[in-house]
Amino acid sequence: MSRRMSPETKTVTALVAVVLTMGALAWAAVPFYDWFCRVTGYGGTTQVAQSGSDQVLDEVIRVRFDANVDPNLEWTFRPMQTSMELKIGENGLAFYEAINNSDVPITGTASYNVAPEVAGYYFSKIECFCFTEQTLQPGERIEMPVSFFVDPELTGDRDASWVRDITLSYTFHRTEPKQASLDARPADNVN
Repeated sequence: MSRRMSPETKTVTALVAVVLTMGALAWAAVPFYDWFCRVTGYGGTTQVAQSGSDQVLDEVIRVRFDANVDPNLEWTFRPMQTSMELKIGENGLAFYEAINNSDVPITGTASYNVAPEVAGYYFSKIECFCFTEQTLQPGERIEMPVSFFVDPELTGDRDASWVRDITLSYTFHRTEPKQASLDARPADNVN
């Protein structure tokens, strides 16, 4: 004996399925977009490398450095050099300076990108202050390194082979320190 669903039940079931599918897609969109940007360099997203390039070309590229600060972060933040010329594939080391101008400790995190966007896929960071939070005490000044190279494969990409000037840009944003947010959570009682 089979039971048929009423048209109303079919409609409700279909709507619930649509809502659940849309919720799942919305939940997956942020990590998928982040992965997509890292893999493709979309939006000027840079790559992360474990070590430097094993090939250095005779072609020179200029990297310019830019710094910005979110308005609610009481820091001075600037590159310690405005630009650097290096061979494609050569490791570069640049420094940025940050000063906490307030009378309280402040934690910040840097977001970053490169321009032109097409260069993001070929700009690889080996070490960067942007990988971790930075907490500065009142009046504290620090110098933060970024170690990088431009992948020689850039010259073989028909869309990016023309790039010989890249701007590396950072913006510091105020964040709550991760440890402070962990400390603020109520402890789990096991009684």
